[in-house]
Amino acid sequence: MKKLLIIAGIVVVLLLIIALALPAIIDVNRFKPMLETDLTQALGRKVEIGNIGLSILSGGVTVDKVVIADDPAFSQTAFLQAKELTAGVSLMPLIFSKKMEVRSFTVTEPQVSLLRSPSGAWNYSTLGSASKTKGGSASTPENFSVEKLTISNGTIVVGTAGSHGKTQTYQNVDLEVDDLSYSSQFPIQFSAKTPGGGTITMDGKAGPIDATDTSLTPLHAKVEVKDLNLAATGFVDPSTGIGGVLDYTGNLASDGHEANSDGEVTINKLKLVAAGKPATVPVKVNYVTAYDLKKQAGDLKTGDVHIGKALAHLTGAYDIRGATTVLQMKMAGQGMYVPDLEGVLPAAGVTLPPGASLQSGNLDLNLAISGPVDKLVITGPVHLSDGKIGGFNLKSKLGALSSFTGVGGGGGSDTEIQTLSTNVRIDPSGTQTNDLDVVVPSIGTVTGNGTVSSTGQLNYKMVAKLSGGNPVGAMTAGFGMAAGGGKNNGIPFTITGTTSNPVFLPDMKAMAGSMAKGATSAPEDVGKAAGGALGGLFGKKKTQ
Repeated sequence: MKKLLIIAGIVVVLLLIIALALPAIIDVNRFKPMLETDLTQALGRKVEIGNIGLSILSGGVTVDKVVIADDPAFSQTAFLQAKELTAGVSLMPLIFSKKMEVRSFTVTEPQVSLLRSPSGAWNYSTLGSASKTKGGSASTPENFSVEKLTISNGTIVVGTAGSHGKTQTYQNVDLEVDDLSYSSQFPIQFSAKTPGGGTITMDGKAGPIDATDTSLTPLHAKVEVKDLNLAATGFVDPSTGIGGVLDYTGNLASDGHEANSDGEVTINKLKLVAAGKPATVPVKVNYVTAYDLKKQAGDLKTGDVHIGKALAHLTGAYDIRGATTVLQMKMAGQGMYVPDLEGVLPAAGVTLPPGASLQSGNLDLNLAISGPVDKLVITGPVHLSDGKIGGFNLKSKLGALSSFTGVGGGGGSDTEIQTLSTNVRIDPSGTQTNDLDVVVPSIGTVTGNGTVSSTGQLNYKMVAKLSGGNPVGAMTAGFGMAAGGGKNNGIPFTITGTTSNPVFLPDMKAMAGSMAKGATSAPEDVGKAAGGALGGLFGKKKTQ
């Protein structure tokens, strides 16, 4: 027994001596040209490596520098550069046959540049693609495979090609791929820290690698994004003010031609305009989409937008080929619960007056959405029914107009809106409402047109048509007839100020114009109507 232990000890010592001596005996740098050639051929890019060191105990070699060239159509700089690469090798062929068989690669702290051309192609599309042999025939690295590929603590810079291209940086990038191959599927795990401090993870299977266009490699994976800061991603122009924090969980299934995806997107603190404030409620979207990888365009088949209990349906097409994604979509909603929408009004730059709130109402809309995502144009009809604004009495807020129409004061502290309908146009400059028609039971009907700027400034020209049962309403109707506008002409007024502090004033210019048009009426009738109306405006007693 003692003899066996002695023999075992001697064997161990000999192995240690061999392990220590082999790096001096075997000059692994002799394999440098072969490795550079094999990697260049496999990746379809020029590969340069630095000094190679051998570690028998770990069963691998280390390379102190690795540089992979970019596609010259995109840039003359490196696609990937790393300070160190560790390759796991098979020891027996290395010791006895002086042949290096690489089983695995571990790349530590690499810097990777992913560039997208104006046409939408990526610089990694040609990575590993088919090359031409001397005889002119196409060759593919079909026999190339790696048992394990690991990227640790990398940095990926994503941007557009060209000297003025915008870039975004993803840090703490980790990637693990087992059995990487051009002929079979392989598992893949990916994680990274997004610009602004969010995270993205992906777990699934990819492959086989498309030998002609790496970007078309099939992929089936579960993707999760947390705390993605939209303003920091560079997807939209910062000057638009669009922002928010996005969370996402979904599935991606690509066959190399079409990518199908479904999942849920939640956006907190949404902002839609530069002067807006973050929404106080989350916006959730459950979606199903199909995307054509070659055309770089797709269809949103289902897009259910949830804001509390309010629900709208978003469908249509999108195209990401250019520098900015372009949308052609429609949004439809029926009976959307208005109080739940109040929390997103600040995102659009709309702030309700102090103490005011949306207490009830049902909203119908049918909108067309078109253009680049940072310059969208939204148009279509909007209809509100059975609405109520709590803490805001429209009658008492009419200001100078109230003494003219006799509608000021009273009616409690709220405003009931029987119906409201308008055609809207929303673009980066603000919101335009045409053919606005509002029925307020305590007042009558208010009609007109106007705009709300992206900073919340109001510019409206309106006409108040008082209820027929109101004595002052009968007087104003008479004024309208005398002015030549017919009994439904009403009283013109303007709304200026801001959404949080609207200012209502009589539109004296419009009144004068109406009176001038009514010159065909008897002069004494026009004079009596105007005198009575203006007397009411300035608080004077009307003559009998």
